[in-house]
Amino acid sequence: MLSWGNRFNICCLLDNHNYHLQHGSVECVLAAGSLKSIQLNAGNAFSSLKSFAQENNDWLFGHFSYGLKNEVENLSTVKEDHVQFPDLFFFVPETIILLDEKSVSISSEKFSAQEIFDQLQSTKQFDSAAKNPVTFQQRFSHDEYIQTINKLKAHILKGDCYEINFCQEFFADNISIDPELTYHSLSAVSPNPFAAYYKLDDKFLLCASPERYLKKENQQLISQPIKGTWQRNHESEAGDESYKQALYNSQKDRAENVMVVDLVRNDLSKICEEGTVKVDELFGIYTFPQVHQMISTISGTMRSDLHWVDAIKATFPMGSMTGAPKKRVMELIDQYEKTNRGIYSGAVGYVKPNGDFDFNVVIRSLMYNESNRYLSYQVGGGITFYSDPELEYEECLLKAQGIKRLF
Repeated sequence: MLSWGNRFNICCLLDNHNYHLQHGSVECVLAAGSLKSIQLNAGNAFSSLKSFAQENNDWLFGHFSYGLKNEVENLSTVKEDHVQFPDLFFFVPETIILLDEKSVSISSEKFSAQEIFDQLQSTKQFDSAAKNPVTFQQRFSHDEYIQTINKLKAHILKGDCYEINFCQEFFADNISIDPELTYHSLSAVSPNPFAAYYKLDDKFLLCASPERYLKKENQQLISQPIKGTWQRNHESEAGDESYKQALYNSQKDRAENVMVVDLVRNDLSKICEEGTVKVDELFGIYTFPQVHQMISTISGTMRSDLHWVDAIKATFPMGSMTGAPKKRVMELIDQYEKTNRGIYSGAVGYVKPNGDFDFNVVIRSLMYNESNRYLSYQVGGGITFYSDPELEYEECLLKAQGIKRLF
């Protein structure tokens, strides 16, 4: 299916790899080709998107980049973005293919369903993982990273913030990869419930995200932030179970998680009916191919007088990728991180004609610009007063395992 969609300049594949987490969504959907689109950088992006959505009562697919924080909180970012996704892009697809465990649904403005089905059956299959000889460089040396974490802890001690999500970039210049093959390899190594292959002309996002940012179903809003990571033990089932318990009982990870839960509750309270925001699950432990994760679920009933774009603007960027208080930590992120995050820690997803939507958090992802041959991935973690800088560094490497195994 992806090979067929990848023939277009614009396509978006969203695949949950048969995970059945709470509040499941579309099993697998491909949007290919663009009938209409909107592309903007921070300024009046959200209001323009709202007008675009009202004018085009149709399926929309696209992304929000982290740079939209500059519009939400009147901030600025001067660091260079080498991958160069715009801050916002959405398109009305020419063709949509929906898959679940029992059926396939095809709708297209250009092709008949039978034509597409026949072409899908003849497209190439990928049986093995790609191995590309790529050597990544780090923006931070080990010592620089440790020093920076200590500086952030000093800000916490002074009361500037309570928690901050700090990220570092790994990159390679003058690199050519096959994005489609690399995505299939990433999916084989690290299948995750909010995976995405997203192509916007010469820019590619190859995403193996385990995290949902925000979902709207009727008037119900659901957010499932991840804070808390523990390694797997693939040698022993009992050992792996003990690691899950260690994560559940970790005071440091619980402190991170509950702070983000409070931040999400605060964000949702701006746009939800009074008294409806609640925590459905706190400190849930979920297992993925590379790691165990601590996930909490927060929900609320969105006010009927608001548009779906208002829900995004009120909650973006997501608390799990910023920290608390949100504006101050975003200022510190700009001060201490060396790279413009771009689409990383943004969101990719879809909006249905009725305004229901589902968006992931862009983490555990490769970003690639085919024209300037720049390949990048970023990893990070939540820093609190209790953070051990060495352990935070090791956690970054742990989260990157699925990507590192490709090269």
